[in-house]
Amino acid sequence: MKRFFAAAAALTLGASAALAQSVPVRVGVIPIVGAAPIFVASGKGWAKEAGLDVRITTFESGPNMIQALASGTIDVYVAGVMPLAVARSKGVDSKVVTATAVEEMVFVAGPKLAPYFGPGVAPAHALKAFRAKEGRAARLAAQPPGSVPNTTLQHWLWQVAKAEKGDAEVVSMGIDATQQAVLAGAVEGAAIREPALTIVQGRNPAIKLVATGGEMFPSQPGTVVAVTPAFAKAHPAEVQGLVDALVRSDRLLREKPDEAAPFVEAALGKGIVDLATIRKALTSPASRFVADPRAIVDATAKMQDYQVSIGTLDKAAPLDGLFDPSYFDKAAARK
Repeated sequence: MKRFFAAAAALTLGASAALAQSVPVRVGVIPIVGAAPIFVASGKGWAKEAGLDVRITTFESGPNMIQALASGTIDVYVAGVMPLAVARSKGVDSKVVTATAVEEMVFVAGPKLAPYFGPGVAPAHALKAFRAKEGRAARLAAQPPGSVPNTTLQHWLWQVAKAEKGDAEVVSMGIDATQQAVLAGAVEGAAIREPALTIVQGRNPAIKLVATGGEMFPSQPGTVVAVTPAFAKAHPAEVQGLVDALVRSDRLLREKPDEAAPFVEAALGKGIVDLATIRKALTSPASRFVADPRAIVDATAKMQDYQVSIGTLDKAAPLDGLFDPSYFDKAAARK
């Protein structure tokens, strides 16, 4: 019996020691389905197996999170890639170690605007007809300038739809505020991601999906995982372990979304969004999970060039060095 208790004590001490040796990692995320791999990696215990104690902080947008990255209050950034490119041009460095999703942003029209987007009606004509009837431009919500949602919406309006500038007004607001504004009719449309798309259409079927991510910006670069140079230098093995866990999570999300859904719901639901909604969101047209960071390099360059053209960015910054696919390559080789 004494041997049994001694063995049990040893196991307990060993587990405690392993926990004590875990490296705390401060992760900034925006509450979207595109960030699902980090939620799955944490929920499944795969990040802990890699020696990491994941501590998540939620932000309203990528540009807001850049401030935390610059001040050193987060080690890992999980949000849109474009704010990272802008930050890097201003001396705030980080390395994109994996992508998580592409073509996340979609455009929805609220109940007042949706009827103008009838069968065969070009988006520019729909917006023009709305202005003619209402006497004002349609108010369309997106996250702040410099963000992927804002850039994608502007690209769709002015380059794809070729709408007239006077027919649409882009209004900047955070993720939660955008969702509520669409539901309340405070704006006529918005660029949103999952789970917001599933939520707003579930609550009001009159909200119409008008343009998918690929239509708004082909191969639209979306959420990525970036690590600060300081953290990568101090904990190279743990960063590799994190990427290993993220690649496993990406595969689970694509192949077995129902198995992954509870971990995403635990992170995003917070008692408000149910599991069925999260399951639907994981398989919607706005959810395309991709882990290889090289898949978005060309599209990121094109989006950056577009940001220069609209004045969001002073000049295009070289992307050499922003992406580091070496961690992904090792993780993929282990698959």
